[in-house]
This record gives sequence, C-alpha cells and structure tokens, in this order.
Amino acid sequence: MDEIGSRVWRVLLVDDHPLFREGLAAAVELDEEFTVVAQAATGEQALDEAARTAPDLVVMDLGLPGQSGIETTRCLLRAHPDLRVLVMTMSEDDDNLLAAMRAGALGYLLKGAVREEILLALRTVGRGGAVFSPRMAERLACLFAAFSGGPAKQAFPTLTAREREILDLLAQGLGYRQIAQRLFVTDKTVRNHVGSIFAKLQVHDRAAAIVRARDAGLGSG
Repeated sequence: MDEIGSRVWRVLLVDDHPLFREGLAAAVELDEEFTVVAQAATGEQALDEAARTAPDLVVMDLGLPGQSGIETTRCLLRAHPDLRVLVMTMSEDDDNLLAAMRAGALGYLLKGAVREEILLALRTVGRGGAVFSPRMAERLACLFAAFSGGPAKQAFPTLTAREREILDLLAQGLGYRQIAQRLFVTDKTVRNHVGSIFAKLQVHDRAAAIVRARDAGLGSG
C-alpha cells in the first residue's frame, strides 16, 4: 500500500443509513488526502464494491442488515489482505469491540466523533496503526485488566458471570435441565444463555463449547 503523500487514499464507506453515509463522505472528501470511491449499505454490497473499486481504507458500521459488519470485515480482509478497516458504530458493547479486533479491524470509533478525529483515525489506520475512541480505549483497558480474574475470565472475558457459571456446568457434563435445577431457573433461561455463549465463543454446538471450556480449565468442579 502506498504511503500517505504519494497518492490519495481511496475510501469505501459501509453504513446502512444514507444520510450518515453522505455526511461522512462530504466530511472526508474535504481533505485532499482522501477520496471516497464507493459507498455500500450492506455487507454484500461492500464486498462487491471493494472488488470493483480497490479501496485502501474501509469505514465499517457494525449494525448492517443481513451480513454483520464483523463478518463483512472478516470477508473483506480475507479477500483483500492489504485493506485497512476502521469501525465506526453506535455500539459500545465489549463483545463487539473484541470481535472487531479479532476480525482484523485496526480502529474503533463511536459515531458522533468530530471530523478531525475521524481524519486522524483514517491516517493512523492507513499507516497500519491502531486507534480507538477514548471511551472504547477505556473499555479495552478494563477488558485486559479482567484477564487477571481466573481462567474463565482470561479465556472468555466477554461472558457474563452467569454465562461463565453455565459454561462451567456444561463442561462438567450437566444437561440443560440439570443446570436449570442447580441454578433455580427455567430450561428456557438456560437455553437462552447457552445461545449467547455459543455466539460469543463463535461455536455452533454444545460439544465445541465444552471443548473450549475444558481447554480453558473449566469443568473441574
């Protein structure tokens, strides 16, 4: 990828809100270092536009219809490893922050960032650096601090205390009904928690979740 100054950075904007997208495009294009080469409202459109226009930088919303911004980021970087992705979202959720990093995003800004902050983030990400809005940097620091909280928190920092408890019981070999009786909750409540655990661990079934849990030292109780 060319360094800043050798040519204009080509930017792809991905967001399902047209007014926000247009406003962001206008703000970015006021700076001669950047040009918006394409816009997309969905993850599928983003993949098509990236193949068609060969951008250098992507500004990615997470709450897209259909394919999520996280999965779109993963697909984009798989197809175009030199792309650099800056997430710009309303979400302050810890799981989204960590998922975006795992997917390969180099930056995470909250919507509402001022133009100067956005342009600085684009320049930083363009150079291969990482950048986070102040609130998300604080969240990231808290998540890393949680790594000192025992094996479950170290391996699965985004799980709630209840989800870690249920995962531990699953790893011990208990069924959903047994877990419900142990925790004095309904079977449905346990299944809802298990669904959230699967999503956060990015596994598709109970067996895979148990393997992950036991690898992290759970299930010995």
